[in-house]
Amino acid sequence: MNILKSLVIILLLFQSIEINAQIDTLKQKKEARSLLRLGNELYNKQKFDEASISYRKALEKDGNYEKATYNYGNSLYQNKSYKEAVSQYELTTKGSNNKITKAEAFHNIGNAMMEQKQYEKAVESYKNSLRNNPNDDETRYNLAVAQKELKKQQQQQKNNNNQDKDQKDQNKDQKDQNKDQKDQNKDQKDQNKDQKDQNKDQKDQNKDQKDQNKDQKDQNKDQKDQNKDQKNQNKKKDKDNKKESKSQIGKMTPEQMKQLLESLNNEEKKTQKKMNIKKSKGQKVKQEKDW
Repeated sequence: MNILKSLVIILLLFQSIEINAQIDTLKQKKEARSLLRLGNELYNKQKFDEASISYRKALEKDGNYEKATYNYGNSLYQNKSYKEAVSQYELTTKGSNNKITKAEAFHNIGNAMMEQKQYEKAVESYKNSLRNNPNDDETRYNLAVAQKELKKQQQQQKNNNNQDKDQKDQNKDQKDQNKDQKDQNKDQKDQNKDQKDQNKDQKDQNKDQKDQNKDQKDQNKDQKDQNKDQKNQNKKKDKDNKKESKSQIGKMTPEQMKQLLESLNNEEKKTQKKMNIKKSKGQKVKQEKDW
């Protein structure tokens, strides 16, 4: 009997706890709905910051509140917090079983991606929206715009890639030109060094030539001095010979002097005869006319 009584008490206790929990849950959901309505009022007044705060408080009361999640995403979108807005819209697409709600969330994700110029993701989001609501003409129009912008973006990226390739090629060409210029400068430096060495060699040769010329000049001077000495010696010798001859003449006997004079006369006659012969050869011989 006591055991049965205890079980009844325990059962009543659990029921009481469950009832209290349900009461608390209902209370929180009621507060969440109240915060949602407040958020909507602020949103309609374009007070998006305050609306975001109200929606966030509503989700703190009820984390599965689908409308609060979606509207919180809208308030973030209006504040241009596109990344945070996409996160809320993605929660809506995953948590909602309503195709229209999912379509609207995907549509808004597409809009947020368009604002960020992420056109490929925008195209995919609009397609997902149309899969849930094929009759949404606004989404179909946005999809066409996104596809057009994506095509332009891809073409621009292609052009940029080509420009990058051209720039890369130009940089390579410039690098090659710089290398060639560096090699040319090195060659020029080597040529200048060779020229400098040649100039040094030429300078040394000129110095050697100058030294040789100086030596030759000194030799010529020495030769000139020698010639002068020889001339002086010859002159002195002639003078001595003449003096000796004169001295010898003074020592000749009358007979020797007579023989010398005769010899000189004979030599003079021979010389005179030769001169006469040469003179006669140079003169025109005249002949008398035979009348």
